[in-house]
This record gives sequence, structure tokens and C-alpha cells, in this order.
Amino acid sequence: MKKTNIDLYEPAVKNIDIILKILAEDYPEAIDTSLKHKDAFQLLIATILSAQSTDKLVNKVTPGLFRKYKGPEDFAYSNVLELENDIHSTGFFHNKAKNIIACSKDIVERFNLKVPDNMEGLTSLPGVGRKTANVVLANIFNIQAIIVDTHVQRISQRLGLSVNTDATKIEFDVMDIVPEDSWTIFSDRIIALGRTICDAKKPKCPVCRLLPYCRFGQETGGDIRLSKLKK
Repeated sequence: MKKTNIDLYEPAVKNIDIILKILAEDYPEAIDTSLKHKDAFQLLIATILSAQSTDKLVNKVTPGLFRKYKGPEDFAYSNVLELENDIHSTGFFHNKAKNIIACSKDIVERFNLKVPDNMEGLTSLPGVGRKTANVVLANIFNIQAIIVDTHVQRISQRLGLSVNTDATKIEFDVMDIVPEDSWTIFSDRIIALGRTICDAKKPKCPVCRLLPYCRFGQETGGDIRLSKLKK
């Protein structure tokens, strides 16, 4: 464990190894992204599509999408209106189509058809932020990463591992607490916890095994209304 902030929740910080052990016991199969892909480029596109959407919905769209557009060049020189129609059901399709085309052109023209294998290169692509980059780095290039999606953001705050609301600040807060060799698996298992127990609106605190180490659970008993009153 590295440096900590006095505003963090001491039980969660001091017992991070126990938290990791519980997550491993409860979610042993949560070891990678649920987005279906065959290579780095497909995962990159799928992750862009997953913004403000669900992996389940994206997985319904991508099989047909990747049959039609077989690689970066097909996406790069596609018709934006046609691509918008193809990805319409994932939401925010105007921006997603624009970013996918621009991102694909960069991969073709700047990176010789190869998806960058580092944070700097990935985040230089249109529509690619740290979360998307970390998904690719962790799942394709086996680089340890804290992947701050909505579940990791919410649960890190609830546990008391971060007091920040900015995703990048949360990422670095958690990196300081969780051992580096567990960054990716921590992210994957926290996402699984968020999908099954630590719901945004109706968390099941009484059955959560992390309750003894959770600031939110201890202070509010999982009552969302009370948590809002306390702000």
C-alpha cells in the first residue's frame, strides 16, 4: 500500500488485501472485459460504443458491425450516416460514429494499422480517454490498469478509497492503495460487484461481504436517501 489521504476511509484502506480476497472468492471468473472482441481494434471500437451504454447491448451490435467493417480501413472510409445507422441502438450515435471514423483514420494513417500499446498513443486517438485506453491496455497488452467505469467510480467512492468525483483522480487514488499486480483484476471484480450487489440506486448492503470495510454501508446502511441528506 502506498500513500493515503486522511479523508479516505481507514478500514477500506488498511484492509485492502482482505477486500481483494473477498472479491476473488465471490467473483473468481471476473477476469476480463465482457465486451466481445477478436483483437485490439475490435475491443477499442467496442469500448467506444460502450460509453453511456451497456456491454450487453454493445455485444448485440458488434458481431454484425465487425462482419460489415472488417478493420480500421473499412471504418476509416465509411459513410458517417450509414455508420450512425449501424450503431444507432448504442446511443449517442452521432458522436460515436464521428469518433470511430476519426480514430480509425488515425490508426490507418499515423499508426500503420496497429492499435497503440501505450497510454499516450491511445489517448491521442479521437474519442479515446483514459478509461477506454485502460480497457485495451489491460485486456490486450496485459498492462495493469485501474479501469474507472461507472461501477468502479461509484464503489471506490462508497468504499472510501477516493473522495474525488473526477474519474482520472479516482484512478490514481485507487492505484495508490491497491497493489499494482492487482489493478486489473480489482477493476474487473468491482465491476462484477456493481452489476450484482452494489447497485447505483438500490445497493444490497446487508448481503455485501465488503460491508465491514465500506464507508457508505457503515454510515448509511445502504439508504440512498440518507446518503443524500448527509451531503
